[in-house]
Amino acid sequence: MTNEQQAITEAVRERYGAIAAQVAADQPAGCCGTTSCCENAQANPISANLYAVDELEGVPLKATLASLGCGNPTALTELRPGEVVLDLGSGGGIDVLLSARRVGPTGLVYGLDMTDEMLDLARRNAEEAGVTNVIWLKGDIGAIPLPDASVDVVISNCVINLASDKQPVFHEAFRVLKPGGRFAVSDIVIHDGLPSSIGDGLALRRDLSAWAGCIAGALTDAEYRAGLAAAGFSAINLEITRRYSVADLGAAQTYWTQQYDAALVADIAGRFASTFVRAIKPDPAGV
Repeated sequence: MTNEQQAITEAVRERYGAIAAQVAADQPAGCCGTTSCCENAQANPISANLYAVDELEGVPLKATLASLGCGNPTALTELRPGEVVLDLGSGGGIDVLLSARRVGPTGLVYGLDMTDEMLDLARRNAEEAGVTNVIWLKGDIGAIPLPDASVDVVISNCVINLASDKQPVFHEAFRVLKPGGRFAVSDIVIHDGLPSSIGDGLALRRDLSAWAGCIAGALTDAEYRAGLAAAGFSAINLEITRRYSVADLGAAQTYWTQQYDAALVADIAGRFASTFVRAIKPDPAGV
């Protein structure tokens, strides 16, 4: 990992560790901090209204408050009784708990996160919910601590865009999936790339506050497809689930407004969208 990648990883780790501590202490928090684009998950246009009321029945409030995703991968992919699921960047555990409900007592769900505070919060949430078919793992999503071909489905909710290097994440997801296994994640994706007038966009993507705030680490749709294909995935599909405006991005667009005019800022914001990404690990046996 380069020094820059390490700096990005540490910025994300510190930010999300602080959020978990705030939620555990019954303080308001959001994916970008206490004065942020998402002052709490329910008020933020990116994280709000992702789950149906009946889905949240029996889910601890703190799991909901620590839900900082951009989609609902458990609702958009079919999870079957008895399956093994891995949630990359499981946070407070909401998607792990929902997945555990769907795979039932014969199934198993792993929640992988790199922050001790989030893992502690998730364990307490699972205990409160009475969910036992879950295992919490500490680790990096680019180096998954599981054996080859050990899970049926990999899910994630607005976490891969935070990784400083996405390709190891795609390769690791492919490795741990069984043949025929499914990659089913919600993520922020830049559709149709960034405007040509801003060049390669590296300055935007390197802004650490924006990395930790869910935005600048996003891949373009072409990059996402290419990355998954390079890892070995097939049947790759990207489905837009929610588009954003400048107003939706709140404090996350402060950096842009300092650099570009209003029309260009609006153009950039309109290219970001919550996206459900599907892919399959091919099964050589054709089963």
